[in-house]
Amino acid sequence: MATRAPARKALFTVAVAGNPNSGKTTLFNALTGASARTGNHPGITVEQRDGILELPRSGRVCLIDVPGCYSLNARSPEEEVAINAILGRRGQQRPDAVMVVLDASALERNLYLLLQVMEFDLPVIAVVNMLDTARDDGLDISFDALRSTFGVPFVGTIARRRQGVDLLCRELDDFLGALPLRTGSDWLWSPHSSLSREVDALAPLVGEEVSFNLPSERSRRAFAFWLLSSLHRKSELVVKPRLREAALEARQRLKGEGLDLDVETIVPRWSFIDAVAERIVRRDKPRSQRTERIDSVLTHPLWGSLFFLAVMTLVFQTLFSWSEPLITGIESIFAWLSSAVGGALPPSLGRDLVVDGVFAGVGGVLVFLPQILILFLFISILEGSGYMSRSAFMVDRFMRRIGLHGHAFVPMISGFACAVPAIMATRTIENRRDRMLTMMVLPLISCSARLPVYSMIIALLFPADEVLGPFRAGTIVLLSVYVLSTALALFAASVLSRTVLKGQPQPLLLELPPYRLPEPLTVMLALRDRAKAFLATAGTIILVATVVLWVLLTFPRVEAPAGVAPELAAASQLENSYAGRLGGFFEPLIAPLGFDWKIGVGLIGSFAAREVFVSTMGVVYGVGDVAEIGDRDLREAMRRDTRADGSPLWTPLTGLSLMAFFMVAMQCMSTLAVTRRETGSWGWTVFMLAYLTGTAWLMSFAVFQLGRLAGFA
Repeated sequence: MATRAPARKALFTVAVAGNPNSGKTTLFNALTGASARTGNHPGITVEQRDGILELPRSGRVCLIDVPGCYSLNARSPEEEVAINAILGRRGQQRPDAVMVVLDASALERNLYLLLQVMEFDLPVIAVVNMLDTARDDGLDISFDALRSTFGVPFVGTIARRRQGVDLLCRELDDFLGALPLRTGSDWLWSPHSSLSREVDALAPLVGEEVSFNLPSERSRRAFAFWLLSSLHRKSELVVKPRLREAALEARQRLKGEGLDLDVETIVPRWSFIDAVAERIVRRDKPRSQRTERIDSVLTHPLWGSLFFLAVMTLVFQTLFSWSEPLITGIESIFAWLSSAVGGALPPSLGRDLVVDGVFAGVGGVLVFLPQILILFLFISILEGSGYMSRSAFMVDRFMRRIGLHGHAFVPMISGFACAVPAIMATRTIENRRDRMLTMMVLPLISCSARLPVYSMIIALLFPADEVLGPFRAGTIVLLSVYVLSTALALFAASVLSRTVLKGQPQPLLLELPPYRLPEPLTVMLALRDRAKAFLATAGTIILVATVVLWVLLTFPRVEAPAGVAPELAAASQLENSYAGRLGGFFEPLIAPLGFDWKIGVGLIGSFAAREVFVSTMGVVYGVGDVAEIGDRDLREAMRRDTRADGSPLWTPLTGLSLMAFFMVAMQCMSTLAVTRRETGSWGWTVFMLAYLTGTAWLMSFAVFQLGRLAGFA
């Protein structure tokens, strides 16, 4: 018998584990009120999140939402993150207990993870979630049979309706109050005798080598068993060298005896689950065919593709038609603020900083918040409904032809929102080659940070009343940009998979969850988090960048000779400022793209964040402008700008060239940072920066120069 050391702490720690699509994060949100994002497709939680639950007797309980996983075999980074959280590996605190969330509609499959967690001698409380879905499928679950078979508490919930959550809190409070728990020494199934021999031999070394707490012989044997089933020569699993070599030698001995470790570690568990399944789950009525009927249309090669195209067209049409009144309203607010503050303050550098720097820069970016939220609204609905997984299933065959894994589709769709979580979401791809290839092409997907740049250029060059058939011209241009960026990402994947990342993608194993109505609370939390993140960026990175750019554009002060027109004096001030000199230094490099020094300053600033380009243009065209406040609209100022020869700077060709550059270029330090973290290599990070920036220059050069040859302005 193994006894855990007594520990009555003011703060308990409970790891919340479960399969993808089990409603684990939804339950986590219901318990903690936290805003962890959820989605109805595998892999949405790529990092663990913490939240606090207040219980009457146990006090403050820290819940850890670990990545969804089907097992603890650590064959993908998300599975390793999960087991690190459950066992307290890699510097993490070992939890006091584990809450395993099970999908009631697929209970047998979910019990496999429960078995693995129990083997580590951890106090476990099990939650059978989504009971409504199970009832709709005609399933009747015996909780008495579950408790007697597994010997741990079981609680039923419907987390999205908060049904059973209060009961779960009471059960968890009692469960934590009863710690430490005494557990049995035997597993519920028996491994092969040769495998048991190697596990027994490896367990003492586990006790000597591991740096985290494995308090019992049973937990050390479980860790030894886990090593034997998870480790191989090319594994990325982080294990101390001595223990790693001992485990690999044991695997080799077992292989020499003719044992297939995959069979010997997986089949016995499933055999046990199959043996007890009939007592636990009964079917009272035929299963609902609703999901299958919907899938017959939405996954059809023709009708499914047409539906997907219609959805995407609706998204981009909405980005303009729905957001325009909101954008106009925000522009009016900032115009009023600029006028009020500018009229209240006496002429000074401080007044110019606030009006021409902060309001012109930050305000020029905030006007695009409605479009970003609308984009996230649609992504959240597609995720929450279960349609995103169907999209991955539909495109898998095509993606395999170009060298990408089918699981890459979910990160690529997430890339339309932001490349940073999209790159982290590649952890759901088990094979390193497939994961690296996906990361290398994800920045080509046009993220929401590019949307303000695209929107500014489209609004500048394509009037709102210009239509092509039933759609606005801006809608067609924006949709074309997103389609082209996706095509470029796929083309880049095809090239890289045949050159620097040769190999064949692994087969796609994907769960298609039942269709569900997206949870309004989850959608609102996702929009709230995105708005907070965007406003935080505007209040930190963009604000700091705006102030720095204003200083660079304002100094050194150039005294204009007497009698010089104010417009010429302002132009001279801009060109001779520090920023103007910096832009002039790079101008020979970007002039073939149709850009001048002012655009060059914007490109440099946008490395902090892509949307900083808009605030830079706001500062560039606001500093020194002697027009009335009402005429300081960024688009109008840009339309009036000319080149040295008097020709307009901002022509449709210049705009298309700039969009081509932003569509490809690596203009985001955060993306580079997360790429360095996920690849563990500066070499791959520099390679990404170099190939994307070089390709962006070539794309922009081709658009501008070929456009000039074709006679476009």
